Amino acid sequence: MSRSSSPARPRRAGRVVAAVLAVLVLGAAAVAAVLVSRDRAAAQADRDARSAATAFAAAWQSGSPGSVPYASGAPDAVQQSYAALTRGLAGARPTVSVRGLTRERDAATGSVGVRWALPGGATWSYDVPLRVLRSGDRWAVQATAAAGRSIFAPVAATSTLRLQRVPAARGQVLGAGGVPLVSERPVVDVGVQPSRLKGSAAALASTLAGLLDVDAARLTKRITAAGKDSFVDVITLRRSDYDPLSNKLKPLPGVVFRERTQALAPTRDFARALLGSVGPVTAEQVTAGKGRFVAGDVAGTSGLQRQYEERLGGVAGVSVSEVPASGTAAAPLFSTDAVPGQSLNLTIDPTVQQAADATLAGSPVEAALTAVDVRTGAVLAVASSPSSGLNRAMLGQYPPGSMFKVVSTLVLLQRGLAPSDIVACPPTATVEGRAFRNYESEQLGPVPFSTDFATSCNTAFVGLSSRLGDDDLTGAAASLGIGTPWTLGAPAFSGSVPRTTSALDRAAATFGQGRTLVSPLAMTVATASVARGSYVAPTLVVDPAVGVAPAPAPLDASAATTLRSLMRSVVTSGTGDALAAVPGPPVSAKTGTAEFGTASPPATHAWITGWQGDVAFTVFVDTGRSGGTVAGPVAARFLTALRP
Repeated sequence: MSRSSSPARPRRAGRVVAAVLAVLVLGAAAVAAVLVSRDRAAAQADRDARSAATAFAAAWQSGSPGSVPYASGAPDAVQQSYAALTRGLAGARPTVSVRGLTRERDAATGSVGVRWALPGGATWSYDVPLRVLRSGDRWAVQATAAAGRSIFAPVAATSTLRLQRVPAARGQVLGAGGVPLVSERPVVDVGVQPSRLKGSAAALASTLAGLLDVDAARLTKRITAAGKDSFVDVITLRRSDYDPLSNKLKPLPGVVFRERTQALAPTRDFARALLGSVGPVTAEQVTAGKGRFVAGDVAGTSGLQRQYEERLGGVAGVSVSEVPASGTAAAPLFSTDAVPGQSLNLTIDPTVQQAADATLAGSPVEAALTAVDVRTGAVLAVASSPSSGLNRAMLGQYPPGSMFKVVSTLVLLQRGLAPSDIVACPPTATVEGRAFRNYESEQLGPVPFSTDFATSCNTAFVGLSSRLGDDDLTGAAASLGIGTPWTLGAPAFSGSVPRTTSALDRAAATFGQGRTLVSPLAMTVATASVARGSYVAPTLVVDPAVGVAPAPAPLDASAATTLRSLMRSVVTSGTGDALAAVPGPPVSAKTGTAEFGTASPPATHAWITGWQGDVAFTVFVDTGRSGGTVAGPVAARFLTALRP
């Protein structure tokens, strides 16, 4: 019986082993589940810590570090601390990025990379430590650093940052022969400090407007908007202009002064419309400069000084220093050296320019005078009156009137017209129903063409216009440089002579009316071409190089020689007799009186163009009775001033 019961024991042992194995499997699965859960929790913690760090970096970069929560410290306090720290950085904003982050339990440490783009193009970069803490389910940056350090910069938490700029030496503006046209001269910045006012801003602005010719309403707004200890720029005066006003300015409460030197031309009017001015930058320039300027910088504000500011102004040096609560700045945390500006070389001749400026000084109407070297095409002088307005010498667009007979005569001579040919000069000439008249109804009858030219008979040219094709005047003008592309290195209007489209259009264009427009410089370039016998492109800016000028283009030699003789007769026996007694070499010229506007009778521009020796010139007077009687005497004063 005992043998028959023995096989049951192995079966019970197997069941025990199976149960043990099942328990082991279940235990291993539970352990694995715990490990996976821990890994997931760790990965989520890493992500949450990095997310908090990244949010802090983004808020800082936007200038609003107080917009995110902190593990310690109130966001408002963080924002105030950041504003105080960076107030001296001229509004610069950093690029901020999280460098690295390593988490250990409930804390993650790493660093933040900070890159400041400072005014002028300098870049200040550094790293600061970063610590992110977990409180419950939330991760946030710790707002306080070890040992009282700032979380925003490698300075004490109670310090501020100070940006200082070291102005670069400004490049010179040089004229013909390398003579400085602009050099450092003493000036006085007149300003207002609001905290020193004893009356209203409007009252002070009104007084200053009367003394300094500034806009009172605009100045009032600027004073009102400025900080109490700000220096509100009013005007910069040459020392020689400031001294006579100082006894009236100094007693005014709130008015303050800064003395310095500034790049200035020899006189206030010297080529002012061309060269422009240097002074405190405007708000517009600060915005457009994209970090190049800060308020208080000095730069070119108009003309070539502004056009070539990057070349002339160089790059200011900068330094960033820690200023402890004691107020004594430490050594710079970062600095760059100033890069001096480069010179700008022009063809302007100081002697010729000063003569041109002096000639136009005190002109009762708008006027311009230009001079070009006959030999080389170099622009010697460009003067405009008033000097502070439009550079009308180069940019003005005016009908040339009878001066343009130089161009139409060149074509007519090439077509076979001879100075001795008889060309009638009647009191009127009618084309397609429009009557053209001479100046003061002058009539000469049948006379040699040389007389028509010297006396500037309009009707004679109207009669001759039938000999011209619709493209002839455009082509002849271009051969003298009118309407062709120039590479001066400065804005200029070279003229516009459209193709004529009818007999009436051609008749008007023949004596410089209709749709023809020139600048004073364009006419001087044309006159220099006649005097030389070839077109040479004008030059103004020679360094830096501004382009490759076209090769000289010779004129028809016979026509150019005859035209020069005709222009000499204008002075000896025609409308340019105001130049007959000018000392020095013989003067050749052509006068012009150009109608403009819609008045009846129409107003007239007064012109004269010509040359003496190697100096070609043009005088433009915006409103004048005639070229011979108004512009001629101005040209005579200019040429006389050039004589030693």
